[in-house]
This record gives sequence, C-alpha cells and structure tokens, in this order.
Amino acid sequence: MTQALVIGGGPAGAGLATRLARAGRDVVLVEREAGPVDKVCGEFLSREAGLYLASLGLDLSALGAVSIEAVRLVARSGHVATVRLPFVATSLSRRILDEALLGRAAAAGATIRRGVRVDGLARTQAGWAARLADGSSLEAKAAFLATGKHDLRGHKRPAGRQNDLVAFKLHWQLAARQAAELGSCVELLMFDGGYAGLQRIENGKANLCLVVRRDTLRSHGQRWDRLLVALRAESAHLNARLMDGVPCWPRPLALTAIPYGYVRRHSDGLWCLGDQAAVIPSFSGDGISIALHSAELAATTYLEGRDADAYQQRLARDVRVQMLLATLLSQGLVRRPAQAMLGAAARLWPGLMSSVAFHTRVSDAALSHRVLSSQT
Repeated sequence: MTQALVIGGGPAGAGLATRLARAGRDVVLVEREAGPVDKVCGEFLSREAGLYLASLGLDLSALGAVSIEAVRLVARSGHVATVRLPFVATSLSRRILDEALLGRAAAAGATIRRGVRVDGLARTQAGWAARLADGSSLEAKAAFLATGKHDLRGHKRPAGRQNDLVAFKLHWQLAARQAAELGSCVELLMFDGGYAGLQRIENGKANLCLVVRRDTLRSHGQRWDRLLVALRAESAHLNARLMDGVPCWPRPLALTAIPYGYVRRHSDGLWCLGDQAAVIPSFSGDGISIALHSAELAATTYLEGRDADAYQQRLARDVRVQMLLATLLSQGLVRRPAQAMLGAAARLWPGLMSSVAFHTRVSDAALSHRVLSSQT
C-alpha cells in the first residue's frame, strides 16, 4: 500500500507529487496519457503560476515560454483597448509544461504510471482502492484527485454557476506580420455568444482558445468549421490575425459540460485539486495558478497531518471571491447587452482590464509563504 495516490498528471497532480516526494513520502501518480498531449487550456501563466513553477524547479525561459505583458480587449464594435498587465506573465503550451512537471515529479522520487486510466476509486478501511483500466488495482492511505476538467466515474462534480459553454482550442502558425502585431499581448475578442483568447506560445505558434454558448453553437449546426467562418466574418480583427495563417491540427480540441464557478467547500476524505476543486472561467487566465496553488496547499496540509476537509475549506476561502467575480464577468462576456457595456467601460476606464486581472488572481495573502520567501 502506497502512502499517497495521485490521479492525474497535470499541473496540480504533478506539482503535488513533487512536493510530497521531496518530503520523503511514498507517492504513485497515475496519468492516463502515455505521452505528451495538448489540452483545452488558454496556456496563460500569471505571476503566481510562475512563482510556484520556479519553486518546483522549472525554468520557463529554457522551456521556450513567451513573455506576456499586456491584454488587448477587442469589442464586438471593433474598438480595441490595450492595457499593460499589473504583473509579469508568460505563455507556454500544456504539452511542454505538463511533461516538464512530470519530469520534476519523477526526479523527486515519485513513481509515475503512464498510459493507464483509473476507472474507479472507492473507500476502504485502510484508505482508498483504485481500479485501473488494465485490470490492476492500487491501494493507498490517501488519494488525491487531479484529473483536470474530466470527472472520474463515481466522483462527478456538481454544476457550477455557468454551465452552458463549449470550449474549443486550436494552435495556429500565424503569418509573420500577424505574429509580430500580436506581440506580447493576450487578445480577448468578444463575439456573438462567446469570447476568444489569442496569444503566442513557444516555437512561433499561437494559441486560439474560445468558449461559446451551446445555443450559439447549435445555430451553426454544432460544427466548428461553420462557427469559425462566422467568427471571422463578425470580427475583422480575428480574421486579420488568422489571414494567411495555418492551423496546426486538422480539427480543434473541444470540451463540454464545464462547471465554471464551481468551488468545492468540503471533503468526503478525497483530496480534490485543480479543476476538481475550483473551476475559474477561461478569460481570467488563472486556472493554472489555482491548480498549482491547490497542489501547494494540499501538500502543506497533508504533511502537517491535517485532513482533506481542512484543505478543501482553506482552498475555498482562498479563491471564492476571485471565482465569483470572474464568473459574473464571464456570464456577461457571452451576452450581447453586457458585451456592449463591458466594451464601453473599457473605453471610458482604461484601467478596467488591469483591475480585473488583479482582482481575479490568487492573492499574495493566500500564496504559500514558502514560495514567496524563496523569491526574495
């Protein structure tokens, strides 16, 4: 029987496994993907994410991360407002980031089992038992669920505050001029029924990630190609960005049933991390930060001998205000009247976007003192 079973090898799971293994705990991490993969994600790394990743031993510059210095809001009217971010940020694909984090976990001494799916997880008298798709099983005294936006059978999350969105992600090789004009900005573009984010990542590519209301997608026959044609017709700015560009994959990644605004406040003994604990809307760009924060907090709570409920309640306190604000804004970003008001507000109050970016972050008061002190 292992001491700690971690299910999921993304930022939350790999970050936790690294911390526990460094502390001398016996850790087994199970990741269903056998090798590097892309995931539906905006791939934005805020200051907080950078601090946590540095504490885990990652050099983002060496991995090819791109600097992000400003946010550019493109309203449906075509008006463009650009504001510098109140913190240093970077951008890096999940394909690169997740593999680097799994490498850190393995180097710390965690046992990594890849290419196998966990089909079930149940309580036992001694702790937890996981049933794997290959017919084998694992027993552990403590179990940590870090499967991202994908629920584990028998442990489905309840609905969030905003549940009517479908997410798409597609990497693009932009034309040289468009890549240069995009520069070190993350562009947030509003369109009928949703919003999109576009930013550069490593190797000269750009990440286009968007969410759209289900009824809007249905109006386009549930087809990505028709949706993209409509978006380009509506947004001259986006059309220009993609002009002469080449999509890196034949079709986008897609994800449905995302419980935006969900925050887990109590535990039944299972430690839930990342999107299994709190799902912040995509536009905020703080999903990876929350995942890494949850890993740090779970590791600290566990190593101090406290239980999963103490961890879950602390994490909920740390993110509830940011989660509420981000979800309210996200609900507005997919509705025409609120889109118009937000666009007008951005024109009249140039610092609005900077303020939103600041108030939807994991606060310094909540950040791990260990991580903050290591940067001084």
